[in-house]
Amino acid sequence: MGGRWIDVWEPEDETFWREKGERIARRNLAFSVLSEHIGFSIWSLWSVMVLFMGPQYGIDPAGKFFLIATATFVGALIRIPYTFVVARFGGRNWTVFSALLLLLPTGVAYAVMEPGTSYSTFVLVAALTGVGGGNFASSMTNINAFFPLRKKGWALGLNAGGGNIGVPVVQLVGLLVIGTAGAMHPRIVLGVYLPLIVIAAVCSALFMDNLTPVKNDTGAFREAVRARHTWIMAFLYIGTFGSFIGYSFAFGLVLQTQFGRTPLQAASLTFIGPLLGSLIRPFGGSLADKHGGARITLATFAAMSAATGVVIWASVIESLAAFLVGFIALFVLSGLGNGSTFKMIPAIFLAQGHRKGLSGEAAEAYGRRLSGASMGLIGAVGGLGGLGINLAFRQSFQTVGTGTGAFVAFLAFYAACIVVTWAVYLRRPVAVPDTAETAEEPENRPGYAKV
Repeated sequence: MGGRWIDVWEPEDETFWREKGERIARRNLAFSVLSEHIGFSIWSLWSVMVLFMGPQYGIDPAGKFFLIATATFVGALIRIPYTFVVARFGGRNWTVFSALLLLLPTGVAYAVMEPGTSYSTFVLVAALTGVGGGNFASSMTNINAFFPLRKKGWALGLNAGGGNIGVPVVQLVGLLVIGTAGAMHPRIVLGVYLPLIVIAAVCSALFMDNLTPVKNDTGAFREAVRARHTWIMAFLYIGTFGSFIGYSFAFGLVLQTQFGRTPLQAASLTFIGPLLGSLIRPFGGSLADKHGGARITLATFAAMSAATGVVIWASVIESLAAFLVGFIALFVLSGLGNGSTFKMIPAIFLAQGHRKGLSGEAAEAYGRRLSGASMGLIGAVGGLGGLGINLAFRQSFQTVGTGTGAFVAFLAFYAACIVVTWAVYLRRPVAVPDTAETAEEPENRPGYAKV
């Protein structure tokens, strides 16, 4: 596949950034967000389709949770190869291809979405929608290369947040269809997205660029796999993004199963949490830019623990109002944490570069290599956290009839995330060694307390 290629890209050079780089980077960011947004909508399609699947489909709640878990699982795994295709084919070229690929799961779902279709067919189609989850990894890897370190928290937060909004948007489309045409017409939702996919692909082809300097570095990937910080951040990202995507997929089904909401009642509430969580993600990245990602992440996990306590209490006393308050708070906080954790990744590996005695461009190059290589792994493991949430809900409803047991498990996990964040990144801030050449004042060099 051909395309427009930029041979020289130096975002850390302030003159280059001011005169040329920023304008190009922002344009690519805008259309990256559009494509990733549609990708998230298709990935989360089955959080909407299950609301249309009444008794005539013959699928119980456990079966529906398995459908959304299947989409979550495939979307998480596919993020690993999607991390490397940007360097192989170019960010613009892959964005066009990955957008067009969304036509496959959407078109197949349009063909089979009716009573009488076998459950195994629905599982297969749900698995196909996982390709939408992969778009996040390629998009984040691409945008990470366009922006300087000082702008990465904002840019990655905006890119991811704009993509995440695809979840509540497809749920709003589902609400509109159920509220107007009724719960017997799921194909209308799919018909809305088919032309939108084409529009996203065309815009990417017309307005995005490929960066020649972005190359796959298998050595960097192997080093990232061996780096303990890759896996520590993956663990924390399970708590933030895993919560966001897992709750987004399951929210409507939980409302139907635990509180007896009708499809219309569930759909009218389902979109609120994912929408707020998506909108606040760039704010989480911005706060991390100013105050340090580790501090924001620690505070986020503490607040998520409190919100989970509210949800457990509401489940026990069967209060829908309190349940909604706690659950929506979890969405908002997970979105905030998504932004702060992803900001930590490039800063951590830059700090590691300084610890190795590197300085200036050498340290920055090391940070870019390792952070780019680690993002796909971290994103994939975080997505698998969503699978864990869906399976926990499935097991909890199957055994005790409510989601309370699952929320108790989530509370324990958030407590573990608090301990890890504090122990690794805040308890003993790493002293960055002085180097002969650096453009930063010593107090501004990133140690772990500022990641």
